[in-house]
Amino acid sequence: MSSDDRPQVGRPHRVSIVVPVYQGEYTLGGLLEQIVPWTEVTLTPGGRPMVVEEVLLVHDNGPDDSARVIRELTEKYPFVAGVWLSRNFGQHPATLAGIASSGGEWIVTLDEDGQHDPTAIGGLLDTALDEHATVVYAKPTNAAPHGPLRNVASKGAKWILARALSVPHSPDYQSFRLMLGEVGRSLAAYAGSEAYLDVALGWIAGKVSTSPVALREEQGRASGYRIRSLMSHFWRMVLSSGTKGLRMVSMLGVVLSLGGLLWAAWVLLSYLFVGDRFPVQGWASTTVILLLGFGAVLFSLGVIAEYVGVAVKTAMGKPLYLIVSDPGSGPLARTQRYPDLESFRSA
Repeated sequence: MSSDDRPQVGRPHRVSIVVPVYQGEYTLGGLLEQIVPWTEVTLTPGGRPMVVEEVLLVHDNGPDDSARVIRELTEKYPFVAGVWLSRNFGQHPATLAGIASSGGEWIVTLDEDGQHDPTAIGGLLDTALDEHATVVYAKPTNAAPHGPLRNVASKGAKWILARALSVPHSPDYQSFRLMLGEVGRSLAAYAGSEAYLDVALGWIAGKVSTSPVALREEQGRASGYRIRSLMSHFWRMVLSSGTKGLRMVSMLGVVLSLGGLLWAAWVLLSYLFVGDRFPVQGWASTTVILLLGFGAVLFSLGVIAEYVGVAVKTAMGKPLYLIVSDPGSGPLARTQRYPDLESFRSA
């Protein structure tokens, strides 16, 4: 029986790895060497067969000689392909470009700096199949290998997204993630230029889960992110999170308006029953007018912002729906385990 005629249930899970490359001149070679063993059919820790069928290196026009290294790796390894961007677009657009170019049943995104261990991919896949999840994020079991200030800022940003803006799964966001291939490619097809990848995944993903992974030290280079780029990164998350931030403008207007009415009532009652307590004439009425006026202006801006929010959702490409294949006949249906490769090959 040929591999094409083998029953769907007995096929290994095919994985595409996407690596956005900005400063990978000295780290890509080592990363690919660690991926090589997984390009042969291997069993995950849970005993499921998987194989990495392609590695897509997305050149994001960084400052080093990554282009040369990508060309050398595509010559050396038949499973490696380069994806060339016209200019520097940033990590998330580069990742989406790689996702759009992939063909695997599953897509894994890895950083170029070596802190993500490719041997953990099997654990991500097991979690997806055990929990029937379409997206699985690596959940670090140790502190990220960055400075304490950046780690605190990252946790604070995710807290704001989760609590203030009610963005689901935002505390779990990591660039080390596994997603169902058809979900990732559909996202890459319609996501707008300002959409944040993980927020956009939340628009269409079914169940989202996490899998414990230990992060490694970055291999011989400092992070390419600076304060300005990190702030831009966070702001894109906020803008992609929906219209709740816009609605806060309306709520602020309502609060100020109610405060103005209550203040006006208190001033009037004080004047009628207690006597004038305000030595500066006109101060109370001016305060009331300011509160009511600002409240009305902010409420009006909030209403306008709601209409802007509709346009923002459209511009970001947020879909009304996403059609996928029958989960019962796709990769999520192949949850069987094998004690070893020989039993898989004989199945």
